[in-house]
Amino acid sequence: MVTSSSVPRLVVAAPSSGSGKTTVATGLMAAFAARGLAVSPHKVGPDYIDPGYHALATGRVGRNLDAYLCGPELVGPLFLHGARGCDIAVVEGVMGLYDGAAGEGELASTAHVAKLLRAPVVLVVDASSQSRSVAALVHGFVSWDPEVRVGGVILNKVASDRHEVMLREALEQTGVPVLGVLRRAPQVDTPSRHLGLVPVAERRAEAVEAVAAMAAQVSDGCDLDGLMELARSAGVLSCEAWDAAAAVSSPTHHPTRSDEKPRVAVAGGEAFTFSYAENTELLTAAGADVVPFDPLRDEELPEGTRGLVIGGGFPEVYAAELSANEPLRKAVADLAESGAPVAAECAGLLYLCRELDGLPMCGVLDAGARMTERLTLGYRDAVAVGDSVLAAAGTRMRGHEFHRTAVEPGAGAEPAWGLRTPQRRVEGFVQRGVHASYLHTHWAAEPGVARRFVERCRTS
Repeated sequence: MVTSSSVPRLVVAAPSSGSGKTTVATGLMAAFAARGLAVSPHKVGPDYIDPGYHALATGRVGRNLDAYLCGPELVGPLFLHGARGCDIAVVEGVMGLYDGAAGEGELASTAHVAKLLRAPVVLVVDASSQSRSVAALVHGFVSWDPEVRVGGVILNKVASDRHEVMLREALEQTGVPVLGVLRRAPQVDTPSRHLGLVPVAERRAEAVEAVAAMAAQVSDGCDLDGLMELARSAGVLSCEAWDAAAAVSSPTHHPTRSDEKPRVAVAGGEAFTFSYAENTELLTAAGADVVPFDPLRDEELPEGTRGLVIGGGFPEVYAAELSANEPLRKAVADLAESGAPVAAECAGLLYLCRELDGLPMCGVLDAGARMTERLTLGYRDAVAVGDSVLAAAGTRMRGHEFHRTAVEPGAGAEPAWGLRTPQRRVEGFVQRGVHASYLHTHWAAEPGVARRFVERCRTS
């Protein structure tokens, strides 16, 4: 019998971004699911978009494994939490195999996560412009870190049968088996824009077709039996699965009215697709009645809303539609004015501003937002500047920034976070019950955030 700690698993990695990891990982997930297997989908790093495609491929929630945001000690437990009851887990890597957080060595790299999971790695190589040199490349990646076990190679963008023969002959010298060969296939491409792939929620029908094409290509070109055998060679994990209820429990936790389940509205729909599943699970475990709503279509907040969570996404793409929904904008502003807890990240921050690219938004914050050409991207070490509905002053968290927008001013009279970056700065806004910031955070790293938010919802 397979236990959660020994679930078969593979990490899909590559020498660099653009090699085909998403195509192979998503295709593998869908191909294994088509065999009737329960497949657990995971993504290394803070990315929100790939897990949407993973969820479409498997019918399960796509989950992130980020050793920077959550700490290395939570990677195994969070993995086991997602993989409960599954026959196989597929973990899509990030960037190149050994690329981690800037200046932090291997931390949060695909290789680091593979070692934490005791999982074999399948290296996806873009072979479009090489033949015999592929052996040198694979040899380098195999030998760089002896603790990383590269168990197979999948060759992507192979031009012809003759090209495939040359590649296979070269790789025989490395001793690493070729577990798949994929030809170039435009139909599996997914469209991109200013922050990467277009989320599944925005192109549902086309996304379904793309995932089906990925599954067909992987099924035709890969040795699924060989890949399953490799997945079964993963080592047993000694940790226990993460549990939201256990995470939010505390010896000093004494809710004012423990039997009350305050309703927390969580923004969703096409404009707000960025969220970590564990954040919502923690809210529920802390006693909230979590109800989703769509700011593009719903003209009212869910009845009885006591708190509001607005995560990340692409409000800049839907600015006109969000602005046109004046009844909801007013409802959000009224809720914030009442002092109810409101937690907003990145897209949520923009939505709470006075305007976005000249279009009226909720006006909760006396700040304007606009699109820019500059990409702001990177991990951040943060400390809560003062008390808020999310954190007590001095609370330390790690987060991630990823946007092409700017808010002026960048911080309120009471900032949300102090950031340790090359230029130390404060950012975000805390006013009454509102906590708004560009920083994306994973609450599993600090479950007290969810507990504190729900307690404030009970008493506000």
